[in-house]
Amino acid sequence: MFQTLRNAWKITDLRKKILYTLFIVLIFRIGSAITLPFIDVQALQTALNSGEAGDFMQYLTLMSGGGFSNASIFALSITPYINASIIIQLLTVAIPPLEKMAQDGEAGRKKLGQITRYVTVALGLLLGVAYYFMVRNRYNALQHTELEVGWQILIAAVIVLCFTAGSALMMWLGEQINEKGIGNGISILLLAGILSRIPQGATYLFYNIFYQQGWQQLQTGDSGGVWAMIEVVIILVLFVAMIGFIVFITDAERRIPVNYAKRVVGRKMYGGQNTFIPIKVNMSGVMPIILAVSIISLPSIIATFAGKTSQEWPWLSIFQQTSWVYVVLYFILIIAFAFFYVTIQYNPVEMANNLRRNSGAIPGYRPGKPTSDYINRVLHKVTLIGAIFLGIIAVFPSLFGMATNIYGLSLGGTSIMIVVSVALETTQQIESQMMMRHYKGFLE
Repeated sequence: MFQTLRNAWKITDLRKKILYTLFIVLIFRIGSAITLPFIDVQALQTALNSGEAGDFMQYLTLMSGGGFSNASIFALSITPYINASIIIQLLTVAIPPLEKMAQDGEAGRKKLGQITRYVTVALGLLLGVAYYFMVRNRYNALQHTELEVGWQILIAAVIVLCFTAGSALMMWLGEQINEKGIGNGISILLLAGILSRIPQGATYLFYNIFYQQGWQQLQTGDSGGVWAMIEVVIILVLFVAMIGFIVFITDAERRIPVNYAKRVVGRKMYGGQNTFIPIKVNMSGVMPIILAVSIISLPSIIATFAGKTSQEWPWLSIFQQTSWVYVVLYFILIIAFAFFYVTIQYNPVEMANNLRRNSGAIPGYRPGKPTSDYINRVLHKVTLIGAIFLGIIAVFPSLFGMATNIYGLSLGGTSIMIVVSVALETTQQIESQMMMRHYKGFLE
């Protein structure tokens, strides 16, 4: 990857795109440090770091690169846009006009993109209102609560509109990267937010665990310090192993062989080639994890906005990462959403019809229904493997926390997968652009 970046830097056009992307990322990080007025950031961070917020709040903090806990203008990050994209994608299957737009080529995709923007703004407004009530009712982190009702309404409007504008600006920044930069804009911003949390995670790992729980206890003669230091080494080894595992599964694919019959058109002969249909093991990416986190965190979100704690509602403990029920439900939801996402993305009947129209056939299977049935079986098998892989990556931090009582690494598997996936995707895009320019050093 570093060799690819070094070669790309030598090309003027690609160097400008890389610098433009870094400039947009810089704007995102500056915006994540600008906090809104009227909010007690210290009180909010204390509440979120206490573990009472639940996994969804930690997830939002992770996606925003700490902007959520800092009450910054980018607190909502690209979450509204991701949710809007998922909603529109699902509605294209259920609503015929939207399905027709999706099939109308570039013009239809532009219309769907415009609808997605409107839905993003609406979701940003909704989440902004929810954020305001959470800060006011749940965490008591709202300042100037002694003012009159008119001023309270004005403060609420400023906070909600700033959050909404921040989510819209994040969407615009991502689109600018798509047009003038390198890689997928939303993925790049997501990657930047996650990477910005590395110093905090490293501090927790080496200072809180290795030094305080390990070295200092070892100096006092407590043998438990040795186990704490060993835990840090185990975490680092598992971290490297998880990266390798994610890279392997991300690149893994099932290839369905396809033979094209020869046909003569005029004086030219077409077809007669042997190729394959690549089916990725991890076709759905991290979408099932995102959807599963959103669903399983609903009880905690409702309790947060209602101002209730696990002491007042004891059943909330079931939906915390220290519960086996939480782990099992999380794993099942990931597998279910993986199958659901692949179902709406791939149509075996349409794939079989496309093969028949192009005089292609899968060896050993007749065109039509036998071919579609075979593709459907392969999709189900590959999806199951990919879904189990996603489930293991997602629930591993919780299982590790149960075994070692270290829960500060929550959502670690998800964040690692996002980072690795985006890095691989961006590297592939850079390589493809270099190949289009016939870069000799790369081809060698």
